[in-house]
Amino acid sequence: MYRYDEFDAAIVRTRVEEFRDQVERRVSGELTEEQFRPLRLMNGVYLQLHAYMLRVAVPYGELSSTQMRKLAHIARTYDKGYGHFTTRQNIQFNWPTLVDIPKILDELAEVEMHAIQTSGNCIRNVTSDPYAGVAGDEVDDPRPWAEILRQWSTFHPEFTYLPRKFKIAISGGAEDRAAVRFHDIGLRVVRGEGGDIGFRVWVGGGMGRTPRVGREVRSFVPAADLMSYLEAILRVYNLYGRRDNKYKARIKILVDELGLARFIDEVEAEWQKSRASATPLPEEEIARIRAYFAPPPLASLQDNPAELAAARKADPAFDLWIKTNVFSHKVPGYAAVTVSLKPIGGIPGDVTADQMDMIADLADRFSQGQLRATKEQNLVLPYVRQDQLAALWRALDMQNLATANRGLVSDMIACPGLDYCALANARSIPIAQEISNRFADLRRQHDIGSLSLNISGCINACGHHHVGNIGILGVDKRGEEAYQLVLGGDAGEGDAAIGQITGPGFSAEGIVDATEKAVAVYLANRRDADESFIETYRRIGMAPFKEALYDAR
Repeated sequence: MYRYDEFDAAIVRTRVEEFRDQVERRVSGELTEEQFRPLRLMNGVYLQLHAYMLRVAVPYGELSSTQMRKLAHIARTYDKGYGHFTTRQNIQFNWPTLVDIPKILDELAEVEMHAIQTSGNCIRNVTSDPYAGVAGDEVDDPRPWAEILRQWSTFHPEFTYLPRKFKIAISGGAEDRAAVRFHDIGLRVVRGEGGDIGFRVWVGGGMGRTPRVGREVRSFVPAADLMSYLEAILRVYNLYGRRDNKYKARIKILVDELGLARFIDEVEAEWQKSRASATPLPEEEIARIRAYFAPPPLASLQDNPAELAAARKADPAFDLWIKTNVFSHKVPGYAAVTVSLKPIGGIPGDVTADQMDMIADLADRFSQGQLRATKEQNLVLPYVRQDQLAALWRALDMQNLATANRGLVSDMIACPGLDYCALANARSIPIAQEISNRFADLRRQHDIGSLSLNISGCINACGHHHVGNIGILGVDKRGEEAYQLVLGGDAGEGDAAIGQITGPGFSAEGIVDATEKAVAVYLANRRDADESFIETYRRIGMAPFKEALYDAR
């Protein structure tokens, strides 16, 4: 994984000292909250419903065991004993006091972490595939490219004050595991006609109050030209993006207003103008960054399906866990393992300090000291020997971290909602817990099969409800919390789709019943156990679901 050089360390330390002074001025009253707001946002500090919140960057989701232990220490020392992993592969602490935040940033700097550009109208944390470097379908490991993007975008003088926040995702596999078409810029590593590495580029995707599927602006950008092409996109955005209305300031609105053809023409003109004088991304720099992501020293092993099959047959619970939480590895004899942060009845994405310490220990013992955070609010151990899967499963099970539900109905994405967020209209966490309890039987979940269920507490869509096969949106209905049910969303590149609202909303109690009814319609109509919820929905359409949801009301 990437290691800070002297420039990284100096930048982070300087920013910490700068923010320490700003906090002191705020506490003394020299700065008002309004004056302090843009300063704290540049350092990942939000003012939530009840307290300040600190969002810590986890670039492209990669963590070491040492960093995880530091996060555990911060949760235990400065917060209420837990942290919350987010859909941008970051971690949030919901209860730090303002005067402690510079101390937290100091401690994060000790393990090469920070909170820079996790907020504000800038390029946010670049997200990627949690199975980067281990997936067999990769054209190329996207992590070196994500790191190059991080270095390019951090404190970029042109892009520090964009019209609005800006999000980039990159995927390197045939299967999109980074939701690239729902980002301001989405990138997929591809090979050109001559076999050279390059990038397919989408622009203008996103969720929120105006959800959009990203539109392709170029099918191939050579690797050496990646930075100059992205700079052209951002310059066009900076030039034409609206600053008078934050609800119309995202690049997706600009693409709508200009039209895709004109937007592409503007980008191409800017690129051709600047490309002649731009320095192509140096091959030696690409090689230098790539070297940080060389695979760790792995034993020479062979897959042993017979041995694993015997262990699975001997323990049905272990068998269920293997089916869902173990991902095929490109290195023989190894696997990547999802650590579920979605125990039945739990809060999606939350992990205690004790659990973080234990996960760090397991990463050292089983996974070369490496971890990944996922956009689904789980963690991944990327380098687990197949002959150690049973021992790992038993250790995770002791800490309630072995729920066999990756990709199933209880593996929900959920924002913090009205329990924490000042923008929310309704609570997300209790709804997620109720649905999790309703579908607590894991064998029932496995029978239902692949199904994404996402919950947002407001239209800002931090819970990605637009792209859930089943999505739930919290709304304010005459001062009461209510929920809309959305069906048919999909975050994958090839089948990217925004879900459609089924009809009138439901109460907090009614939305759980409505979710179960939607699942029942799927089960009654699927062709066989291999047809997923989204496949059935696309085949039969919305009508049978609406009939079941509303005819009896």
